[in-house]
Amino acid sequence: MDSIEKLKKMFEPVLSECSVQLYELKWLGGKDKTLQVSIMKDDGTMDLDTCAEVSEKLGEVLDREDPISAEYTLEVCSPGAEREIHNLDELDHMIGEYVFVKLKNPVGKVQELTGEIVGSQDGLVTVSYRDKALTRKCEFSKDDIEFIRLAVRI
Repeated sequence: MDSIEKLKKMFEPVLSECSVQLYELKWLGGKDKTLQVSIMKDDGTMDLDTCAEVSEKLGEVLDREDPISAEYTLEVCSPGAEREIHNLDELDHMIGEYVFVKLKNPVGKVQELTGEIVGSQDGLVTVSYRDKALTRKCEFSKDDIEFIRLAVRI
């Protein structure tokens, strides 16, 4: 398929104009290809009107530049309520967010936890989580994170 990096550069002016950031750009599907463009506002939110506006403007750019030779569908969407956190530096600004974390190495007996970020600085993250009837805190290095995503609090 066509170069994702080339498409990212092509989309930058539209994303900037619409005050959104690119979360992820990828190809989906087997025979019927879909170019999925996941976007979000600086505060991590997204709404349907913004997705529609960005979709229309990206469609115009793609029609004008015609960088993709095969048939495809363009899909502009939100990364979702449980989006993976790709850039761990984001954690420094996510105090109060509810997350699921899988660690490369256990901290004590904890290797996976779901809880609230209560601190993140100097490469260390602290998450407050429930362990049966108790509230505990777990501190770990960003380097020790194997996977982290937002979680929905129930």
